[in-house]
Amino acid sequence: MRYRIEKDSLGKKQIPAEAYYGIGAFRSKDTFQITKHGLCRQMIKALSVIKKSAVKANADLKLINPDVAEAISLSCDEIINGRLHGQFITDVIQGGSGASMNTNANEVIANRANEMLGGEKGKYNFVHPTKDVNLGQNTGDVILLAGKITTIRLTKKLLTEAKKLYNAYFEKIGEYGLSKDIALTLGQELASFAHALERDMKRIDTALGGLHEIRLSYTREDRQIDDEFIEKSIKYLSMYSGENFYQTKNIYDNGRNLDAITWISSALKIMSSNLAKAASDLVLIAQEGKITIPQKIEETTSPVVIETVQQVSYYIMGNDLTISRSVEGGELDGNIFYPIIFACMFEIINLLRRASRIFREKVIEVLIVNQL
Repeated sequence: MRYRIEKDSLGKKQIPAEAYYGIGAFRSKDTFQITKHGLCRQMIKALSVIKKSAVKANADLKLINPDVAEAISLSCDEIINGRLHGQFITDVIQGGSGASMNTNANEVIANRANEMLGGEKGKYNFVHPTKDVNLGQNTGDVILLAGKITTIRLTKKLLTEAKKLYNAYFEKIGEYGLSKDIALTLGQELASFAHALERDMKRIDTALGGLHEIRLSYTREDRQIDDEFIEKSIKYLSMYSGENFYQTKNIYDNGRNLDAITWISSALKIMSSNLAKAASDLVLIAQEGKITIPQKIEETTSPVVIETVQQVSYYIMGNDLTISRSVEGGELDGNIFYPIIFACMFEIINLLRRASRIFREKVIEVLIVNQL
């Protein structure tokens, strides 16, 4: 393997010659070998959306060379479309408020942009990671914003899956012509699961609204330039993300109080708890002889999918507690725990989406009604 030499304030490092990441990301990977899991794809795309929005704003204000801005924008587009994700090598859990994630993004985008302009990886002779790609941005703001964008996107996928489960309850009721009106009937029991899920979805959708309030800090001496940059960045951010973001009225408050994050985490926890409760109740209904849950794995009739859903709920409760404690652990308007907050958040959403899917496919859609 061929290598190139890169240098920073800590010294020199050998970097694979073909790598788009640089010495900052390389040092982070070497230091934070915790989970051995990298960033999720939506987080990588979110970072690129932020970088593209910022460079467009800087270009409008004539704060960056137009050719450089165009190359950076095209590099971001490639990443948004799924390229170069393997070049994001930092561990999902890391120190420094997630600064290494931001550095990784800056380096990959800068090296790809340099390549487009005829430069060499690691030289940054046309595009610099911090002076160009990160121009006008605060690292903490970038990570917090990327986490919010990712949470919104992943949660929307979850809500789509939850809607399928909601429909499956009523399809099962319709399949057997079950009554939903008389107390203690099987139809009403299944309808109650659907109604609880509907409340969960509404609760989560409402909580998502709080994530659209964001903060972009002032990073330059010229306050007027920063005001224009923030306004334009948010305009482009909303355009490229498809979400209606807006600048908070109080920058300090938005960084200090992450209640919007604990709100969505709590709403997701409630959904997981209600899902596990529905699973447990189905076991009781099956014991009454009303239904049969066809489950066979390794010659056992144990309701293994239901057991899985229950375990997911316990797992999510632990993650929600970690998020709550990490939000509480922030200092003033900063928080060094962004990595674990969002690692837990993304895990909650993905686990709940998958649990909802297998519960629908392996339990609700195939359960057999024995008595009407």
